[in-house]
Amino acid sequence: MATFTVTGDVDPFLHISLKRGEKIYCEANAMVMMEATLDLKGKMTGGIGAALMRRFANGESFFQEHIEAVRGDGDCLLSPTLPGAVEVLDVNSSAGYKLTDGAFVAAETGVNLTVRTQNVGSALFGGTGGFFIMEATGTGKLAVSGFGSSFVIDVEPGKDVIIDNAHVIAWDSRLQHEISVATSGGGFFGSLVNSVTSGEGMVLKFSGRGKVIICSRNRENFASWLLKMLPGNDS
Repeated sequence: MATFTVTGDVDPFLHISLKRGEKIYCEANAMVMMEATLDLKGKMTGGIGAALMRRFANGESFFQEHIEAVRGDGDCLLSPTLPGAVEVLDVNSSAGYKLTDGAFVAAETGVNLTVRTQNVGSALFGGTGGFFIMEATGTGKLAVSGFGSSFVIDVEPGKDVIIDNAHVIAWDSRLQHEISVATSGGGFFGSLVNSVTSGEGMVLKFSGRGKVIICSRNRENFASWLLKMLPGNDS
């Protein structure tokens, strides 16, 4: 099996070591360096139908990069699009993961990425892929990333966790999750108003047993702040 190692404290690399004949695939433009024993090809993982679903439902790249150790053992360095930490997860028959938009970095070829539909409530209020969400199943290592630092939360029965929707990277598929607003009071409409005026948006409540991976930064808030800092945007 390929060896996945996160190296570096600030904006780390994902270092992958491959034995001859081993393959991985990763998001387009993720490859930073690879040894000459490796080959890189752009492919539509899962065929054109799956590629179209990833592209239009979740904003993922139509073509993904496939790296194979063809001429011997070799190493490569990958980097996510946004500055932030990388987490390596083990996908197996009992633990798959659901991913938010842009979270995927790389995976072994035994890991399958498919697009799943969400219920209406999650689609309208979740912001995690609209009516569709990416799910990783199969067997192998999966690397995900978010904006800023990352933290892994272990959810246990009887200890539900509430997380701001914009900070969720991925979660165990076995977990139950529901959408709600961050504040309470005055029924749903009052809670929605309180949520908007307090600056907090929608949240995800997780229950059951499994892991949730979160990041420290909200990319939409950061983009809005950055836009305001540009010359001519004084409002």
